[in-house]
Amino acid sequence: MGQHFLINRGVLQKIIRTISPRADELIIEIGPGKGALTIPLAQEAGKVIAIEKDKNLAANLKCMRIPHLIVVENDVLKVDFRKMLGQEKTFENRVKLVGNLPYSISTPLLFRVLEDKDLFPVAVFLVQKEVAERVCAEPGSKRYAPLSILFQRSFIVRLHFVVSPGSFSPPPKVESAVLYLRRRPDPLFEVGNEARFQKLLRAAFAHRRKLLIKNLEIGPYSPSRLAEAYEKLALRRMARPEELTIAQFVGLFNFLLAEEDGSID
Repeated sequence: MGQHFLINRGVLQKIIRTISPRADELIIEIGPGKGALTIPLAQEAGKVIAIEKDKNLAANLKCMRIPHLIVVENDVLKVDFRKMLGQEKTFENRVKLVGNLPYSISTPLLFRVLEDKDLFPVAVFLVQKEVAERVCAEPGSKRYAPLSILFQRSFIVRLHFVVSPGSFSPPPKVESAVLYLRRRPDPLFEVGNEARFQKLLRAAFAHRRKLLIKNLEIGPYSPSRLAEAYEKLALRRMARPEELTIAQFVGLFNFLLAEEDGSID
């Protein structure tokens, strides 16, 4: 399944300190594997729900009979987190989502976190370094992307530290990094429609070498409307997508949303 099991005890301890489990918290762990992170988390947290797709690994964890641990055998991308947490009222707003994410699911899982961001005050993931850098990237960076903007609007994001391939068995071909996410009390900037905002960002970054305005003209936005928006917001016509700040993207989107006739659905 493309899993790389973390075996470096020093790195495990650093991750546990980053998660900082408490007795009044529920921790949902994605891909517990052989339990290297699961066992110490269960010793500190009020409860751990470990979601494991591999039936043999799930069975092994269940056989350990670890106190405060519930093992769920399922594909995390199919889990209904809202339903799961609806049965955990004791831990309301005291939930941390953590895990050593298989590279193949890291991006779709991150988008799930965005969809259910009201459920998770804190998330800590071990992911491919490139993914962590993309989430944390600033305007002007080659890594700056829709994922950067969407997460930084709603979360305080930090790349805590890099993990070398030798810390895993088998070693992956790339470096990994610990990504820390803490949900903001309120988004940095309000947008009129979350789904449409994501569509605009996808269109904006569809061709990174093109000018932003050219990318958006390929999409559902008319040249005349875009010209009006650029003038109103004092945007450079030669700007590329990675040059705009989050505030500028939000301003551009809200202007277009207010003026459009609904053709961007």
